[in-house]
Amino acid sequence: MGECIFCKIIKGEIPSCKIYEDDLVYAFLDIGPINFGHTLVIPKEHHESSATIPEATAGRMFRIGSRIGVALKRELDYEAFNLHLADGTAAGQVVMHAHLHVIPRGVEDGFHWNWRQLRYGDGEAAAVAEKIVKRLAAAAAK
Repeated sequence: MGECIFCKIIKGEIPSCKIYEDDLVYAFLDIGPINFGHTLVIPKEHHESSATIPEATAGRMFRIGSRIGVALKRELDYEAFNLHLADGTAAGQVVMHAHLHVIPRGVEDGFHWNWRQLRYGDGEAAAVAEKIVKRLAAAAAK
């Protein structure tokens, strides 16, 4: 993926403030942080979607992301952290190389997720759950 900015960062063609690197993942500071210390954890292999990331790599991304979150809390005096992964443009993904955001949070940091809360009608939750379970079973059978 010659044009992917994250692939270029991994290759050292674009500078980054590296936080962590191993054989599967690379972590670096986001250049437009929500809060200082905001880090991105990416697979070294190019994957546009989290759905194609090998399980070992995805697990490593979240394990390292959690470790970085704890380090942010302890070293930069934050109370908490978010792990956020947007999969696809409709979900807010801007760079089409899967990436996990590790966002340090403070009680009064002024950042708010603009999530709405819908309500299921009678029987709708069970119907949705049944569809998801059916799809998961079909995928597992392959």
